[in-house]
Amino acid sequence: MPLIELKGVNKGYGSNGSRNEVLKGIDLSVEEGEFVVIVGYSGSGKTTLMNMISGLAKPDKGEALIEGKPITGPGPDRSLVFQNYSLLPWLNVTENIELAVDAVFPDWSKEKKREHVEKHIAMVKLSHAKGRFPKELSGGMRQRVSVARALAMDSRVLLLDEPLSALDALTRATLQDDISDIWQRQRKTVIWITNDPDEAILLADRVIPLLPTAPATLGQSLKVDLERPRDRKAVNHDPKFKALRNELINLLLEAKGKQRATVSKKLVLPDILPEDLNTVNSLQFINRRGPRRRNEEKRETIEVLP
Repeated sequence: MPLIELKGVNKGYGSNGSRNEVLKGIDLSVEEGEFVVIVGYSGSGKTTLMNMISGLAKPDKGEALIEGKPITGPGPDRSLVFQNYSLLPWLNVTENIELAVDAVFPDWSKEKKREHVEKHIAMVKLSHAKGRFPKELSGGMRQRVSVARALAMDSRVLLLDEPLSALDALTRATLQDDISDIWQRQRKTVIWITNDPDEAILLADRVIPLLPTAPATLGQSLKVDLERPRDRKAVNHDPKFKALRNELINLLLEAKGKQRATVSKKLVLPDILPEDLNTVNSLQFINRRGPRRRNEEKRETIEVLP
């Protein structure tokens, strides 16, 4: 049985008059210990998808399941890393992580909690900064704290919603490698959301495109058959990597192209009834005169008004 499942899930927001359907027909199956990355355009519904897995949102239709049981809300079996760090500014690195550990393991002794927190701070290479406050940390260091906090909860599933999108390219590459190393040691189940195809293939066992079909749906799952650990320099020259990247990008571009074509067809003018032809012909006649002639007519009209 898969650890995480979505079956026939639809999700939208708003009332009938202004409703926006975001996701439709979502079927997803993730095995325990698997590293799955979902790739999609910004605004295509990736965070909405993640919110249903984390329990922050419920499907309008279909089921979100963990071990075959409905996901009814957030829980300690799923830890979530957001894009924006979500650290409490009045707590230092150690205290931000302790807050999560206290909530998940209230019966542990203070000594055990302290050792557990320090272990995870060291895991993300922040032992030298454990007493610093968020304002004293770089963006990359803040995101390391967020990852350490999620790992310290010892959840079965680690959910990462574009966790590195706000970072510069070099910091992002370093954190990708560090998180990949941690995953290989712990083998947690990971579901990662990104808009970067290269990041997806570098990290994942399996990559799934979220197609921008309005509402969006999941496309064909691509298995990443590349040996671990993955050297990013070597991978860039690997024919398998290049083929996977091309296939993934083509799937997304083709879906985007079809979506644009659909929107264009929807924007055609409505059918014109015979009784409207006189009005249309008059408008066409005025348009042919050009803006200068129409302005002159407007001035003439103003001049003869009483």
